[in-house]
Amino acid sequence: MKRFDVIVVGAGTAGCMTAKTLAEAGLEVCLVDRKRREDVGEKVCGDAIGRHHFDELGLEYPKGDELESRVSGVKIYSPDMETVFKIKGERLYGFILNRKRFGQRLLRQAVDAGATFWDSTHVMDPILRDGFVIGASTRNVKTEEKTRLEAKVVVDASGYTAVLRSRLPPEMGIEQSISGEDVEACYREIREIKEPFPDPEFGDIYLDLSITPGGYHWIFPEGENKVNVGLGVAMVHGFPNPKNRLYEGVLSKPLFKGSRVLTGGAWYDPTRRPIDCMVGNGVVFVGDAACQVNPIHGGGMGPSMMGGKIAAQTIVEALEKGDVSRGGLWQYNTRYMRVYGAKQAGLDILKLLLLLWVSNDDINYGMKYQVITEEDVFRVSMGEKLRLNITEKTRRAFRGKGRLSLLPKLRDAARLLKKMKTLYTNYPASPDGFKEWKRETDEIMNVAKRRLSRKVT
Repeated sequence: MKRFDVIVVGAGTAGCMTAKTLAEAGLEVCLVDRKRREDVGEKVCGDAIGRHHFDELGLEYPKGDELESRVSGVKIYSPDMETVFKIKGERLYGFILNRKRFGQRLLRQAVDAGATFWDSTHVMDPILRDGFVIGASTRNVKTEEKTRLEAKVVVDASGYTAVLRSRLPPEMGIEQSISGEDVEACYREIREIKEPFPDPEFGDIYLDLSITPGGYHWIFPEGENKVNVGLGVAMVHGFPNPKNRLYEGVLSKPLFKGSRVLTGGAWYDPTRRPIDCMVGNGVVFVGDAACQVNPIHGGGMGPSMMGGKIAAQTIVEALEKGDVSRGGLWQYNTRYMRVYGAKQAGLDILKLLLLLWVSNDDINYGMKYQVITEEDVFRVSMGEKLRLNITEKTRRAFRGKGRLSLLPKLRDAARLLKKMKTLYTNYPASPDGFKEWKRETDEIMNVAKRRLSRKVT
């Protein structure tokens, strides 16, 4: 048996940031990951992250072999390709990373700060005593040696699989599973292309529900003749194989003629608001294990690192006070929800309408007639309220195309988005108000699904 102050399960962006922040505070930290040390950071994803996350976290910008390219914004294409929103702004400036090299940097910083790293270690189950999580049982995947790790606090940063969260007893009050409609099945490839990417200053996002039901596909530049191309589909209603959809609907574009695959792979992305409560007695959840992901575009590196930093700061305070109960760790919930969680909760409402419950024709007309403008998309992506440009001209256009019933749904989405954000901004300061808060949250989500769930015809 080994004892530490804190055990962090998972050496992804969330886990490394958590371990680094804890170790810098002088705590004895054990960071555990199933991968070999040299493979940490090797993860299939879109590889894009906004510069503002580095500023907020005090991280050095990626450079050298960590940096594939810089982007100033995104271009969003309507399904019929007739309308393109070109969205650019200071907070959309970002980087396309070499994910493995960036992950290695974060791991190195955590270890340099004093964290002990156990690689090739599979975490099997949480260890519980008197209603508290006090450790985790592990197995070395090379030697098969089993070890019992104990700590004052255990952090689940194990990603979508949430190895600890999914194995906790129901009485701890933590969501154990995530609905399929809140998960994207994704596949992406890094490809070398024959011709230079046409506009390397922007990443391209394509909305086409016939190819990606409940999702979208993207092409992000990674240098002059290399791109990250992939897609995600919502895991509902017998969802299609994402790799097949990429090959059938995306790689047929002229850009990919004569291209070759450098690497590829699949993963799952929990695209929803954060889990309602991210702490329990002796346990904390960060990153994908807490659903700290943008519900619209699925980006999670920035929110997960911020979640890890906030969680670590709260754990330090809780240990200083000698209280690692649910109540003692509660401020992590409050701090994260009021900053990032409120934005993600609002976007979760918007996702229901834009990605799950409308048709390609709805998106074509909405973009063409500027019901939602480029400026609106930028503001909403930054967490501001959804504004609608529903003029009499717009109403006539939608009436003539038989799509007038879409407008009330848009209004409902804007109204519900505002209510949800307000609710998360006022997340309860202690567990005492949680039951009522959750009741109100569930009620808004149920109303949203009921009002926005029928496709407009």
